[in-house]
Amino acid sequence: MQNEGTRFFRVKAVAKRYDVSVHTIYRAIKSGALDAYKIGGAIRVPEQALRVFDEACAEAGYQAFVLGDEQPETTDHDENATVAEVA
Repeated sequence: MQNEGTRFFRVKAVAKRYDVSVHTIYRAIKSGALDAYKIGGAIRVPEQALRVFDEACAEAGYQAFVLGDEQPETTDHDENATVAEVA
C-alpha cells in the first residue's frame, strides 16, 4: 500500500502529462525546476514534485497574464522551449 504523495512517475509519463517532449522534462530536472530521483538507474519524478511544479507554473501564468501585459496568443510556447522558459 502506498501512502499519498509517495508515487513516482517515469519521465515519459510526466512529458505526456504536460504535453511536452521528454527532453523538455530532462531540462527541467537539470535546471532544478522539477525534482527527480535516480532509482535503479532510471529517473523517477515523485508525485509531490509534480504538485510543486504545477503550483510554480500556475503562479508564473498568473504573474504573466493577470498581473503583466502579456497576451496568451503572443506568448504561446515553442515545442522546443524549456519548461523554465514556458513557466
